[in-house]
This record gives sequence, structure tokens and C-alpha cells, in this order.
Amino acid sequence: MATGRAEIEFTYDGGRTRLAHLDQSDPLRILFPDVADDEPFTGALVTTSGGLVGGDSLGIVVHGAAGTASRIVGQAAEKVYRSLGADVTIEVKLDASDGAWLEWLPQETILFENARMRRATLADVGAGARMMAGEMIVFGRTAMGETMTQGLVRDSWEVRREGRLVWSDALHLDTELNATLNSAAGLGGASAYASMIYVGDDAPDSIDTARDLLGEPEQGLYAAATCVGDVLIVRWLGANSLSLRNAYGDFWCGFRSRIAGYPAQMPRLWNM
Repeated sequence: MATGRAEIEFTYDGGRTRLAHLDQSDPLRILFPDVADDEPFTGALVTTSGGLVGGDSLGIVVHGAAGTASRIVGQAAEKVYRSLGADVTIEVKLDASDGAWLEWLPQETILFENARMRRATLADVGAGARMMAGEMIVFGRTAMGETMTQGLVRDSWEVRREGRLVWSDALHLDTELNATLNSAAGLGGASAYASMIYVGDDAPDSIDTARDLLGEPEQGLYAAATCVGDVLIVRWLGANSLSLRNAYGDFWCGFRSRIAGYPAQMPRLWNM
């Protein structure tokens, strides 16, 4: 069993975002690829073990101090292998202080048959701060023709504004997954699922932008956007995980560009 931790803090100094603190332990590493001057300070999160097994535990803390612009990107898809009983636990804490911009952009999590994963993402967004954060889940190794029929998936979110809880949500699937994954009252036969949340004072004014970017999804792909207070939520369901991934990336590019003026492109790691 592995217990990994990664803590990173950004500060605003001399007119730019800089690294203030980094602490990491196997199997987590944060690397710093070169990015264009018009992009946020970027870290790449790497799981060096090549995947997670039952009993593994990861803790990730990202803090963007007041005025910073930062982004954490997943280096590759995360794999959660079958378990004999113990759960994989992942806790992600995101903190964007007053006036900060923070992007949390992991790549997809691929759940093998009989995988057991509990993941909690906790975010606190300060006054005038903005945050884009997302997750993608693929149920089974679809590229190998496999589906996930047994296991545990709990993926929860909790968002606070200046310490006050403003939104929480959880996806919970346990044991026999066929009925929920394939039922019209469940995920309707989807093999992949994704969420993107945007938190900011301008979230209610951005709902039309989000829906315009979603457009008319291709066959087998469903997407919708809604807003709860100043939390904008976008969800995707797809029968084809690659189509969902592409739609997710296209949306992320367009949305960050329209609301924050960043380049309408994904980081190079996304396409490697």
C-alpha cells in the first residue's frame, strides 16, 4: 500500500506568480513544464507508481495565494486497479485566495473491474477569486472492450466561498454497477462521466457562454450546464470515452478563453 502526498503553494511576488512551497512524497510528484508567458504558472501532477491499488491513499493540497494565477495538470490518465477489498482513497484540497485564478485539470481516471475508489475534492474560493476544476471517470478499460460491472465509486465535491459551504455533490455507485450504469434512470449506458465546475462572482453571467460552447453534442454524448449561486456546473455522459474526452477538452479551451482571456488551448500534456 502506498501513501502519497503533494502540497504546493503559489505566491504573488514582483508582479508575477511564483512557487512558494512544495512538499511531495511517493508516489506523487509535481513537475514544472515550460509554458507560454500568457499562461498561468503550471505544475504537472505525476503518479510514479503507474496506477493505484486497494489500500493506496493520496492527499493533494493546492493553494493559490491572493492575486496568483496557477494551474495543475494531470500528466496522464490515472488507473485504479481491481481490489480484493480495500478502497483507494484520494483527497484533493483546492484553495484560491482573494483575487486568485486556479485551474485543476486532471486527466481521466480509468476504473478497472472490481476497482474501489473513494475520492473527495474540497475547494475554498476567496473573495474575487475564480476557479475551474474538473474530473473524468471511465468505467472499465473501454479501449480493451472491457466494462466495469463490480466495484465501488464514490466521487464527492464540496465547495466553499470564504469558508461558507455553497455547494456539495456526490456520485456513489457500489457493488453491482450494471443496473445503475445502464438504466435510463442512472447513467443510461454511459462508459464515461465528467464534471467541470467554475466558481466565481461572474458564474451566473457565464451560463449562456457555457451552453453556447456545449452546442449540440454528437450522437451518444450528453452534456448540460446549470448554475447554483456562484457555482457553475457542467456535466457530460458518453458512450464513447474518447468522444467525451475530446468534447471536454474543447469546452475547457473555449471557456477559459472567453471568461479569463487565456489561450483557447489545452496544455501539451493533454495530447501526449
